[in-house]
Amino acid sequence: MDDKTILDVRDLSVTFRMYDEGLEQKETPVICSLNVNVREGEIVAVAGSSGSGKSLLAHAVLGILPTNAKTTGVMRYYDTDLTAGAQAALRGKEIALVPQSVAFLDPLMRAGKQAQGVSGSEQKQREVFSRFSLPPETGRLYPFQLSGG
Repeated sequence: MDDKTILDVRDLSVTFRMYDEGLEQKETPVICSLNVNVREGEIVAVAGSSGSGKSLLAHAVLGILPTNAKTTGVMRYYDTDLTAGAQAALRGKEIALVPQSVAFLDPLMRAGKQAQGVSGSEQKQREVFSRFSLPPETGRLYPFQLSGG
């Protein structure tokens, strides 16, 4: 078995710049000195209670944290530093997030339109659905009609 490292996260810290009383800015730490290493052939689970930072870790790796977030540490995908440019190039192609809940979808918009994205097309939607073996009629459904499992 090849034990090449796929994802290497070292000393990751995530803080949010927020305002407290009196409109003074403060840094609120939400992830502190986290290390995760995923090698080829491994299955790694990140477990924790609600609000412990599991989704924030995924968002940091993908580079989709809100603008008031700041990260420190090192994140590498294979031998590539996960800079903002690398994250954008890999996002949705080699690295993707499967949300834990269909609550991430707009409940008033059909799933197909959401799979297309802001500047996507019906062709993009068909490709996404095909990749995950979803029948074309899935696009006409609303999130509440989809299984969250």
